[in-house]
Amino acid sequence: MRLYHHPMSSNARRALMTAIHLGLPLELAEVDLMNADDRRRLGELNPNAKLPVLADGDFLLWESCAIMQYLAEQVPGQTVYPSAPQARADVNRWLFWAAQHFSPAIAVLAWERAWKGMTGNGAADPLEEARGEHELHACAVVLDAHLARREWLCGEALSLADFAVAAPLMYSEAVRLPLAPYAHIEAWYARVRQLPAWQQTHVDLGAG
Repeated sequence: MRLYHHPMSSNARRALMTAIHLGLPLELAEVDLMNADDRRRLGELNPNAKLPVLADGDFLLWESCAIMQYLAEQVPGQTVYPSAPQARADVNRWLFWAAQHFSPAIAVLAWERAWKGMTGNGAADPLEEARGEHELHACAVVLDAHLARREWLCGEALSLADFAVAAPLMYSEAVRLPLAPYAHIEAWYARVRQLPAWQQTHVDLGAG
């Protein structure tokens, strides 16, 4: 299997962390989103022109959480994506929450405080920064309260949910995510950073 990715993409990172944790070998193909030819080729793989994309023979799969689920299904006996209906639904809940709420809130701040300047789109917009912080705080309240009673998102066992929600926190220091008031998130994130899958996908962004 081949994973089209970029080290600075948190969506790609959550898929790669899953593969590493599961011991699944992947051929990595890095895509330079600043290169017109690479962007054109990416558009041929994924009509959304976004990373990551997984190629398994002729089968092309995009959307990072779908890739995570697919990878887990390749490993009999794995525990990060349970088969029991309610346990699996709980993991799915947090995968969808990460994609729909948490990651988009962080993306606003990442765009305004990092990518916007890197791509020549001008200075950060204070109104957009305020919106991003407001949306992130709303998510952080939910996540912090949930983690007050759990070591991992879905109980006592690490799951795909932890990879999915943690991945965008790779930008924490680089874009000054205002998460210091949330002690339970900070403690959980410290546990995530000790995982081999996190450490093996580290890229220096000024984050952990």
